[in-house]
Amino acid sequence: MEPRTFFIFPTLVTHKQYEVLRMYFVENKPAHEVATHFGYTYRAFTSLVASFRDKLNADPTGSFFFVEYRPGRKVSSNTNEARSLIIEMRKKYYSVPDIKVVLDGLGYSISEKNIFNIVSAEGFSRLPRRSKLVRQQLENIRIAADKSYSLDFTPEVFKSSNAGILMFPGLIKRYKIDTVIGRSEYPETSIIGKTASILSFLALKLSNRRRYSSDDTWCMDRGMGLFAGLNVLPKTAWYTSYSDRVTGDMNRKFLKQLHRVWMKAGLLGDTSNLDFTTIPYWGDDSHLENNWSGKRGKTLSSMLAVLAHDPDTGLIDYGNVNILQKDESAVVLEFLDFYHSSNIQNEDKLRYIVFDSRFTNYENLKNLDQAGIKFITIRRRGKRMLDRIPDLPSQGWEKIKVRCAGYKHRSLRVYDEQVFLKGYDQQIRQITITGTGKIKPAVIITNDFELKVENIVRKYARRWLVEKAISEQIDFFHLNMVSSSMVIKVDFDLTMSMLANNLYRLLALELERYSNLSIQRLYDKFVLNGADIIIKQNTITVQLKKKRNLPLILEVMQQYSRLKYPWLNNMNVIFEGATYS
Repeated sequence: MEPRTFFIFPTLVTHKQYEVLRMYFVENKPAHEVATHFGYTYRAFTSLVASFRDKLNADPTGSFFFVEYRPGRKVSSNTNEARSLIIEMRKKYYSVPDIKVVLDGLGYSISEKNIFNIVSAEGFSRLPRRSKLVRQQLENIRIAADKSYSLDFTPEVFKSSNAGILMFPGLIKRYKIDTVIGRSEYPETSIIGKTASILSFLALKLSNRRRYSSDDTWCMDRGMGLFAGLNVLPKTAWYTSYSDRVTGDMNRKFLKQLHRVWMKAGLLGDTSNLDFTTIPYWGDDSHLENNWSGKRGKTLSSMLAVLAHDPDTGLIDYGNVNILQKDESAVVLEFLDFYHSSNIQNEDKLRYIVFDSRFTNYENLKNLDQAGIKFITIRRRGKRMLDRIPDLPSQGWEKIKVRCAGYKHRSLRVYDEQVFLKGYDQQIRQITITGTGKIKPAVIITNDFELKVENIVRKYARRWLVEKAISEQIDFFHLNMVSSSMVIKVDFDLTMSMLANNLYRLLALELERYSNLSIQRLYDKFVLNGADIIIKQNTITVQLKKKRNLPLILEVMQQYSRLKYPWLNNMNVIFEGATYS
């Protein structure tokens, strides 16, 4: 193209408009002549001139004129504001769905496709496949999250990466746990009510959050906030200040009310397994005693806690952190007082208490016997006791088979006799157990003279279930990672962990074939999942991502579809399967 032709016959729209206006204003050509020369109608030409005059009056510099207009959708100011946050989170290896969850919590309505386009334009590649643990331990990002308030339940759609915990409101409503929370003495604020407060703690427990020591992305997850009837969960400082207002008496009364719920539902059998656990404190505080920690094999500055576990359903019925070493032996009697004081008339089912040899002394065994409670415990293996076993008459030994996990049986040799126990001051039944291989001899004592020896051994063997429950409390609910030296605050944390544990065990009972899974595996298989959450006029629809066990989840949750939840504006919660994974 000739340079002269470029100026006389412009092709770009902005260039053409420039030549038209220059000829009209600079060369003073008549309007009809200019319009005809450049192919404009007279009306279009006059409109162009008027528009130019208006824009020039508003911006005398004329910067509006030489602007390149790109075809396609214009980038909104909403997207521009969130762009830096998207890039920052991607640098910390957050996935597109995770970024979407945070942006929803901050009030940005940006689609995943738009987020992906921004990430791609910045040169980020796809993230590699990562384990659940790695994804849960992403580096925190300091974000000024929105303040928590009660949700108004106006129609909207948002995403959540922890939507699986919305399976638990059905269990909370079925067993009227929300009523127990409402009648409890736990504190509340003018903004966050009592039920929402306790459910906020439960949301973190159920979703496997380690500590509340720093604001995490859970502050922006709308699904976790919805669990408590809030827009988002409160910040870390709120959890700390709330715990400061809780007393031990509130926890005891709350556990008693829950005990009545479990009893009415038939979830507590005739046996309770008791055991101690050590909750270490990693700071420097002289008011705490040194207790033995079996998990670490040494003595630590710590708090001593007791748990009561039902071997049939897996529920933890009782817990107390405020145990001093001088009062260890009396704990079994304190549990008995708790059990009897919590029961409604004619619902006292407790017949057996099972514990290990270090739990109490022989004098308290006598007190249990006088109270009509059967106990099963094991005697400490001293040298004299072990030397006595080979001298027992051979004709007194018998072989038994004890059922183990997986419908298997183990063969044992037992010697059943009655002995006089000093301190107990009367005859007691003593069962000496030996076996083959690496099984060390054990001596069980009980005040039940009628139960078959196989059943007694089986009952004591199931006491190890409470050790498994304590292990789950440590591993999943992070019982040994509490950051406070205040016994009351740790006691409240233990109470919330117990309630969360029981909700998982109730969920496991609904899943039947998976009832024996650990809490961690229940979380991984069923609860850990993202979803699109749709709030409509009367319903909340949770569209869970595709997952291997999703059909079973949808089938189990179908029975709760007609329930209405007071803290969720009396709406129904319906579960569906999303079309993507």
